[in-house]
Amino acid sequence: MLIGVPRETKVHEYRVGMTPTSVREAVAHGHAVLVESNAGRGIGASDDDYQRAGAQVVDSAEEVFARAEMLVKVKEPQPAERAMLREGQVLFTYLHLAPDPEQCSDLLASGAVCIAYETVTQPGGGLPLLAPMSEVAGRMSVHVGATCLERERGGMGILLGGVPGVAPARVAIFGAGSVGTHAAQMAVGAGAQVVVLDSSLEALRRIDARFGGRMVTRHASRDAIEREAMAADLLIGAVLVPGGAAPRLITRELLARMKPGSVIVDVAIDQGGFCETSRPTTHAQPTYVEQGVVHYCVSNMPGGVPRTSAFALNNATLPFVLALADKGWRKALHEDPHLRAGLNVAAGQVTNAAVAQALDLPFVDPLTLLQGAGAS
Repeated sequence: MLIGVPRETKVHEYRVGMTPTSVREAVAHGHAVLVESNAGRGIGASDDDYQRAGAQVVDSAEEVFARAEMLVKVKEPQPAERAMLREGQVLFTYLHLAPDPEQCSDLLASGAVCIAYETVTQPGGGLPLLAPMSEVAGRMSVHVGATCLERERGGMGILLGGVPGVAPARVAIFGAGSVGTHAAQMAVGAGAQVVVLDSSLEALRRIDARFGGRMVTRHASRDAIEREAMAADLLIGAVLVPGGAAPRLITRELLARMKPGSVIVDVAIDQGGFCETSRPTTHAQPTYVEQGVVHYCVSNMPGGVPRTSAFALNNATLPFVLALADKGWRKALHEDPHLRAGLNVAAGQVTNAAVAQALDLPFVDPLTLLQGAGAS
């Protein structure tokens, strides 16, 4: 298979779909790889590094899109990229379609086979291709939140861990999954007062077993959400509905009752955000203030540490890239129900139930589609 790796075009996105290490593995499996020039610059990988790994480096994204049978990216294709997709071409990347009807419409019109990292599953549950970036984003959320609490960034001017004689900041983490667990690890380590809320008692038990008495867990009832939002200096949105829109836990009315100068870091912004007043921002302009509360809503947070993020992501995606290339997408998806769960759009149809529900579109079971097209 001819695999294409274009340079990412989202604002301040420096990750890359395949590192030279991943390219070398694909080439060893008998595949050819096209890499757009300077695609790896953000992670310190030169064109020479890619050529030594066996890739062909080309000058333009247009050539990559025109020639490749499968495109491996990091972030959702931007409008100019979506216009270059063609029928039957495989796109393997993060998509986050639930809050993005325009992107979904373009992908449907393209006829491309669009497989989303964030809905690929694994035996026993979990999202293996979302997990590494959730780990990065969870850890980053505390770091950027602490920075936003500084007065010059619009915050109330409080040090996250406090000092002897002065209380530390209170951090409320909404969600006890991968993002929430890694955020809690960083916040507890910094000396903050930490409370984690989740609607799953099992998730709360897991995080409590890990951190014990160093943090507080609360069931995410409406009363608990309101009380903790108003008490917190830093709120971290770590909620997730796989493939679907994030639940809006912080309403505009509740925001008005929060502390002036408090900070919201909305890691759930890729799926629409957990706060009613959240809107996507970029690393170039990461924050805005609404009703006295600082909002950090960067939709590609791990892109701020691209080298760590790209290698962590590639460690997880490479086996799936090789499966798709070795077997072809039909056979690979037919044989692996966990990879099949990643199919969001194919042949002009929505094949993920959560995306279809969020966008009020018809849903076609991916297995039905594969069986109708044949699995060879």
